[in-house]
Amino acid sequence: MTQRQISILFSRSLISLLLLLVALPSDAQQRRRKTVEEVDSTPLFNGIQVMADLVGPIQLAVSDYGQYEVAARVNLRDRYFPIVELGYGKANHQEMATSTGYKTSAPYGRIGCDFNMLQDKHRPYRAFIGLRYAYTSFKNTVERAIVTDPVWQTTSHFLVEDTKCNYHWLELVAGIDAKVWGPLHLGWSVRYKRRLAHDEGEIGNAWYVPGFGVSNKSRLGGTFNVIIDLLWKDRSGIKREKE
Repeated sequence: MTQRQISILFSRSLISLLLLLVALPSDAQQRRRKTVEEVDSTPLFNGIQVMADLVGPIQLAVSDYGQYEVAARVNLRDRYFPIVELGYGKANHQEMATSTGYKTSAPYGRIGCDFNMLQDKHRPYRAFIGLRYAYTSFKNTVERAIVTDPVWQTTSHFLVEDTKCNYHWLELVAGIDAKVWGPLHLGWSVRYKRRLAHDEGEIGNAWYVPGFGVSNKSRLGGTFNVIIDLLWKDRSGIKREKE
């Protein structure tokens, strides 16, 4: 190999090395940008939702018990949803086998929080789980038209009116809601109810508990809600910003 060829080869090698040294910082910077942790740009307070349940009024219209229920839910970063639920439950039931009537009506309340489980929390629909603490204080009336004394065989009218009762319970909630148009959503939930403490007065075994339901039936319940977003902005197309 001649000296000229060696010189040309050395020059090319030097140029290649210089280009590599120039390219390395740029490549490192690009890799650093790709590995920078994405920061959630969603504000802490992201709106309020108000909702009304449709199951309770329908149940009240077609049976002898049911409830009216509304709720307000705060949106925190599209992930956490503290919620307050208020309702008014009532029952007027006649037991055909024993000719015993049960009557009650009272408000109830629940407080808790829902958690949006979707990885992309800005979707126009949500899948959530949640927990509620619930309480009601109510008066229970039990009436039986004819009661026969087992000893004297006499009959009398039995009435215990306005017995004071109260219930504390927990609810485990799972459900979904989906955007229909603008701020309007529809959603449903299923609930498992667990009684914590209770006082059913001198009679005991209240047939119906406002907000809890028929006490001797399944502990499962559900809602179907019409939901309106207040103070809300559509962020479905704005996911995250980089530092």
